[in-house]
Amino acid sequence: MTARIVLLVTSPRLPAGLLTAPAWDAVRSAPVLAAAESELARAVRSTGAEVTVVTEGATQALLDAAAAHGSAVWLAGPAGDEALARELGLRLARQPGLAELELMYGSWDPPGARLLDAVEVMDRLASPGGDPWKRAQTHRSLAGFLLEECYEAYDAISADDTDALREELGDVLLQVLLHARLAEDLPEGKRWTVDDVAGGLVDKMVRRNPHVFSGEQAGTIEEIEANWERIKRAEKTRESVLDGIALSQPALALAAKILDRAGRIGLAVPPPLAESQVDPEARLGAGLLATVAAARQAGIDPEAALRRATLAYADAVRAAERAAESS
Repeated sequence: MTARIVLLVTSPRLPAGLLTAPAWDAVRSAPVLAAAESELARAVRSTGAEVTVVTEGATQALLDAAAAHGSAVWLAGPAGDEALARELGLRLARQPGLAELELMYGSWDPPGARLLDAVEVMDRLASPGGDPWKRAQTHRSLAGFLLEECYEAYDAISADDTDALREELGDVLLQVLLHARLAEDLPEGKRWTVDDVAGGLVDKMVRRNPHVFSGEQAGTIEEIEANWERIKRAEKTRESVLDGIALSQPALALAAKILDRAGRIGLAVPPPLAESQVDPEARLGAGLLATVAAARQAGIDPEAALRRATLAYADAVRAAERAAESS
């Protein structure tokens, strides 16, 4: 019977002992070798199996163990030990009678596993010995970067460039992770972590989607939105329907949001008349607000409309520049 060598690959992002049943069967029934001590090696030893650390000649050691016992298991490191797998594969290709090589996955990365890597990398960058620039930042100094990255993601969406969107969302995530890491160093009683951020989000999504998590009737999209707003109002004690609006957003979007909130509860508050204003700036502002109100009545997003017109104008400017250069 041909000897068997099992390369056991596991996710470094899961608890070391969380292995599949076939993986546990393999490590309990054959000699186990590894390149270094690890949490996985200790977990395997805790069940009574023996793990031998091999620092040199791993390929020959595996072949010898498999020949002596019929099979052998190699505990791959976090990176998968590709060099050993390649060397062993070439050796067995030249001498196929020595053993059969099997790749076994003892555990897999769960969805979102690379987020754990991102948190770990950010922790190193923002810890002593990491990146001095990141360690010198504050929530306030980073505020502009967060806006800028969100705008760049918006640009990618507007351009229907999903590859660019993936990259820009990574930059947005970087800002989230950095803010969360800096918050770990706040004074006692004020500090929080990225787990607090994620935990709060999970709790909120579960609460506000009872049609998914609590077995309530889903209804129409409009009913779901109304239920979301009702739950949101119950969570947050607010004196006005306008509470919670981000006042730092661009003025055009802010005007549309305030008009939408007022209209949502049936308030008919007419915007000020431009003719009644006493100075040019106030008259212009009132006129712009009236235009936003008219756009809302027509079902048009004023921000998107102005952006479209502005970008078309930018194209016209570039065309005029090219014409001037060629004349």
